[in-house]
Amino acid sequence: MEKFLTHQEGIIKKEDRQRLNGHKSAVIWFTGLPGSGKSTLALTLEEKLFRRGVRTFVIDGDNVRTGLNQDLGFSAEDREENIRRIGEVAKLFVEAGIMVMTAFISPYRKDREFARSLVNEGEFIEVYVKCSLEVCEQRDVKGHYKMARQGIIKHFTGVDDPYEEPGRPEQVIETDKMTIDESVGEMIRYLEEKRYRL
Repeated sequence: MEKFLTHQEGIIKKEDRQRLNGHKSAVIWFTGLPGSGKSTLALTLEEKLFRRGVRTFVIDGDNVRTGLNQDLGFSAEDREENIRRIGEVAKLFVEAGIMVMTAFISPYRKDREFARSLVNEGEFIEVYVKCSLEVCEQRDVKGHYKMARQGIIKHFTGVDDPYEEPGRPEQVIETDKMTIDESVGEMIRYLEEKRYRL
């Protein structure tokens, strides 16, 4: 069937949308253990950027799994498909000229590299939200670590499924050592230095 499909080019290009918006578009991909603070960072960064006139959107793991990816479980194969779909959705946001933030555990390097490969160089910013397992478990606001330790939840990253740390992320934010404001300030400085015109 694929051989009968043709990619339809639009009249309005990504660069046209970026020009209209006054800033570049990119995927800011937050990855890290459950409870490391990915969603909190993504939402706080979005608020700061929005106040600066940046067109933004956050794609959050839990939200996607209750909608677009509700048919997927947590096996390695389903996690791969989960990230594949999110990578493709994030690519569409970049084409639309939007600064999109994704907050997903995305535990496997190969899946994150696939997501990176979907956009141009400089349009994928991997942010490793680094936090010790001990602190993540202490936070455990959803009670997931406790249920994983009890065997109620299977394939839980950090307990009975692995997390592969990024090799060369664009940013490492240590949320067990930095406040939210310090972390977001660090990310905004990075975006300014890389001339995303914020």
